[in-house]
Amino acid sequence: MKVRCEASCSKAMMLIMTGYTDVPARLGESALSDGRLLGWAEWGPMDGVPVLLCPGAATSRWLGFGAGVVEALGVRLVSVDRPGLGVSTPARGRTFSDFAGDVRQLCALRGLGRPVVVGNSQGAPFALACAAEGVASALAVVSGADEVARPEFASVLDANLRGLVERTESDLAGAEEFFAGFTADAMWDMVMAGSPGCDLAVYQDPDFAAGYRRALDEGFAQGAAGYARDTVLTMGRWPFALGEIDVPVDIWYGEQDTSHSPDNGALLAARVPGAHHHVVPGIGGALLWTHAESILTFLLEKTITDQ
Repeated sequence: MKVRCEASCSKAMMLIMTGYTDVPARLGESALSDGRLLGWAEWGPMDGVPVLLCPGAATSRWLGFGAGVVEALGVRLVSVDRPGLGVSTPARGRTFSDFAGDVRQLCALRGLGRPVVVGNSQGAPFALACAAEGVASALAVVSGADEVARPEFASVLDANLRGLVERTESDLAGAEEFFAGFTADAMWDMVMAGSPGCDLAVYQDPDFAAGYRRALDEGFAQGAAGYARDTVLTMGRWPFALGEIDVPVDIWYGEQDTSHSPDNGALLAARVPGAHHHVVPGIGGALLWTHAESILTFLLEKTITDQ
């Protein structure tokens, strides 16, 4: 079901006055069964509804969303460093399924139960893996990196992206080595150069920019291997079955987003049973921060109604 959000996104909204993001209320690392550490950050009340964030490309646990919203809605937001990013121990050759297993352990250790999961940008396929493996109770994909290796997209990708997809398919190790050459500054420059003005108004806000730059610096603190592994997994074919996801799913894209999905998530939404596809005018990839209240309110309604 596709939803344009002029009206639907204001339905039942509390019009909470907020900023884009805030410093974490709590920071920590949890030891997994194999001895690795998984870093996390939290915002909102400890007894709130658990919402687990899979952050975007190369960003650490530090960059949350919904400053003021999570507190007002009673959300316990938990952001997780994927292995090799931030303070999380690297895991050579890790898979989507491995990450879902890590999250399952973290949920048990932190008392999160089966949380609602939000996947932003490159965190989207990792969040989808959590849903496919029964870790999530509901899911929101927000400005999600799409499965660009799907044959349906072969003719519409620009030449540079198509070349990276083909390289990942034919030479995974070589592609991973290439992406390991990225830095925090290069990532910042790429995002700034490729974003429309509506997104730059968010990204270049002084408070947001400081948080984003810190999250990128932390994301690359152990080098670029964690980002590189994330990227080859995302650019390859996804091994999990989207058609078997049986929890409520919202898929959100900004209408002006030209970097995350060739069709603003239309095919992705069609592949997930019962998914609600929201396309929001006037914004691009910064949607998570401009529409945090709408995204969280829709998710919380699903935890109550299971619809």
